[in-house]
Amino acid sequence: MSENQETPEERRERMRQKELKNPTSSIHGSNLSDLVGGMGWKGFGILILLLILGFIIYAAFFR
Repeated sequence: MSENQETPEERRERMRQKELKNPTSSIHGSNLSDLVGGMGWKGFGILILLLILGFIIYAAFFR
Protein backbone atom coordinates (compact mmCIF):
# COMPACT_ATOMS: atom_id res chain seq x y z
CA MET A 1 0.00 0.00 0.00
CA SER A 2 1.41 3.39 -0.92
CA GLU A 3 1.72 6.21 1.58
CA ASN A 4 -1.08 8.17 -0.12
CA GLN A 5 -3.60 5.40 0.55
CA GLU A 6 -2.75 5.00 4.24
CA THR A 7 -5.29 5.98 6.84
CA PRO A 8 -4.12 8.45 9.50
CA GLU A 9 -4.06 5.63 12.08
CA GLU A 10 -1.82 3.48 9.87
CA ARG A 11 0.48 6.44 9.23
CA ARG A 12 0.79 7.19 12.98
CA GLU A 13 1.47 3.53 13.75
CA ARG A 14 4.12 3.30 11.01
CA MET A 15 5.82 6.44 12.31
CA ARG A 16 5.64 5.14 15.90
CA GLN A 17 7.20 1.82 14.89
CA LYS A 18 9.94 3.68 13.04
CA GLU A 19 10.59 5.79 16.13
CA LEU A 20 10.71 2.72 18.37
CA LYS A 21 13.47 1.26 16.18
CA ASN A 22 15.49 4.44 16.70
CA PRO A 23 14.67 5.66 20.24
CA THR A 24 17.25 8.44 20.16
CA SER A 25 15.09 10.32 17.66
CA SER A 26 12.36 10.67 20.28
CA ILE A 27 12.80 13.68 22.51
CA HIS A 28 9.97 13.06 24.96
CA GLY A 29 9.14 9.36 24.76
CA SER A 30 5.59 8.18 25.44
CA ASN A 31 2.88 10.77 25.75
CA LEU A 32 -0.88 11.20 25.71
CA SER A 33 -1.11 11.05 21.92
CA ASP A 34 0.42 7.55 21.97
CA LEU A 35 -2.13 6.48 24.57
CA VAL A 36 -5.09 7.93 22.70
CA GLY A 37 -3.89 6.67 19.32
CA GLY A 38 -3.61 3.14 20.64
CA MET A 39 -7.02 3.06 22.32
CA GLY A 40 -9.24 4.79 19.82
CA TRP A 41 -11.94 7.30 20.64
CA LYS A 42 -14.22 4.85 22.46
CA GLY A 43 -11.51 3.68 24.83
CA PHE A 44 -10.39 7.23 25.48
CA GLY A 45 -13.99 8.26 26.19
CA ILE A 46 -14.33 5.45 28.71
CA LEU A 47 -11.05 6.50 30.35
CA ILE A 48 -12.30 10.08 30.69
CA LEU A 49 -15.61 8.83 32.12
CA LEU A 50 -13.80 6.69 34.69
CA LEU A 51 -11.63 9.62 35.74
CA ILE A 52 -14.69 11.84 36.20
CA LEU A 53 -16.54 9.15 38.17
CA GLY A 54 -13.47 8.57 40.32
CA PHE A 55 -13.29 12.25 41.13
CA ILE A 56 -17.00 12.37 42.03
CA ILE A 57 -16.68 9.34 44.31
CA TYR A 58 -13.58 10.83 45.94
CA ALA A 59 -15.35 14.14 46.48
CA ALA A 60 -18.43 12.46 47.94
CA PHE A 61 -16.65 10.21 50.46
CA PHE A 62 -13.44 11.98 51.41
CA ARG A 63 -14.52 15.59 51.85
